[in-house]
Amino acid sequence: MKPPRLVHLLLIGCAVALPAAACAQEAPLGRDVEGLLAWARAHSPELAAMRHEADAAAERVVPAGALPDPRFRTELRDITRMGEQSPALLPARTGSTRYLLMQDLPWAGKRDLKQAAAEQDARSASGRADATWADLSARIKITWTQLHYVHQSTRLTRELLDLGGRIGQIAQVRYAGGLAPQQDAIRAQVELTGLQADLVALDNEGRQLQVRLNALLARPSAAPLAAAERLRPLPVPARLDPAALEDRLRARNPQLFADEARIAAAERNQALTLRNRYPDFTVGISPIQYQNAVREWELMVELNLPLQQASRRAQEREADSLLAAARARREATAQQALGELGEALSALDAARRTEALASQSLLPQAELTFRAALAGYETGKVDFTTLLDAQRQIRLARQNRLKAQTEAQLRLADIERLVGEDL
Repeated sequence: MKPPRLVHLLLIGCAVALPAAACAQEAPLGRDVEGLLAWARAHSPELAAMRHEADAAAERVVPAGALPDPRFRTELRDITRMGEQSPALLPARTGSTRYLLMQDLPWAGKRDLKQAAAEQDARSASGRADATWADLSARIKITWTQLHYVHQSTRLTRELLDLGGRIGQIAQVRYAGGLAPQQDAIRAQVELTGLQADLVALDNEGRQLQVRLNALLARPSAAPLAAAERLRPLPVPARLDPAALEDRLRARNPQLFADEARIAAAERNQALTLRNRYPDFTVGISPIQYQNAVREWELMVELNLPLQQASRRAQEREADSLLAAARARREATAQQALGELGEALSALDAARRTEALASQSLLPQAELTFRAALAGYETGKVDFTTLLDAQRQIRLARQNRLKAQTEAQLRLADIERLVGEDL
């Protein structure tokens, strides 16, 4: 029995609708910064290289603490047997054969120090990988924010272009009626031409930012990106307390983490250099074969004599200097990061206040001034210059608000890079 035609139609409709729904649920790349960061974390070759280096450093830990491979030696003695035979290379036909198995044994504690230094080197490599990601994510956030600014500026310029077109129409009507000079209509066209030139510049800047963002994402330069829909919400002021952020920076900044690991590795290497004053040993066991039987056994102990004191003292001074350099580098990194944090917090606070001033005061005042100037120009009470100035005030207020929002996002990206995590 064939199923009804309605069932066929429903099945076809589901087959078409399900992929479409899946595509609709998948957000296009570029709409928000979270999607860009997820893509970069999975596809960035720069980050992958640093992770592989960190993995390689982690694999050096076990070999650093392992004993050296034992050595085996074979000696064929008296291969002519006092000249009684032609040279022979078989142990049963020589005068005797000596087998020697040797194992190098470092002085007590040296292996542990080498392994500890390798562990700290691995932690340093991991910190450098985290620092690479912090820097890459900050550059992505900054570029995406700049691209959002260009998109919003383009939208604002188009709105002003429409508004300027209406003003130009009013100027044309008043000029046609003999109520305004021709200069008003010409100046309106000049303003429109300037806005169109701004659109060309914004389009060029937007394409350059898209190329830059695709490069950061390891995508083809012409790969499409969706328009940014919204900026990330700013943290509440309580989460931007300078003292708390300084503590988080000292605890989580990846560059500081790497520097601290370098200090720990330098301390282990310094201790290891001091241990080099003591000798290392080699022990061995040696069976000796005569014809087809082992008839003698020997034991051996060998040690190096650390007599080159001038060389060792130079190595110890080198280790001391490297440790001092690592500590100084860590202090320099901390001071630079704390200074950048203070600047970013100050700039973020200023951007917040500027946005509030533009939104709550400048923009409403500019819009009231423009409406009053437009009404006055239509009735002949206000000249065209006053109307254009009022229009420019609206544009300036909106741009100031947009710039303040963008500046706040840029400084937030800097702060997150310094503290090593999103706020």
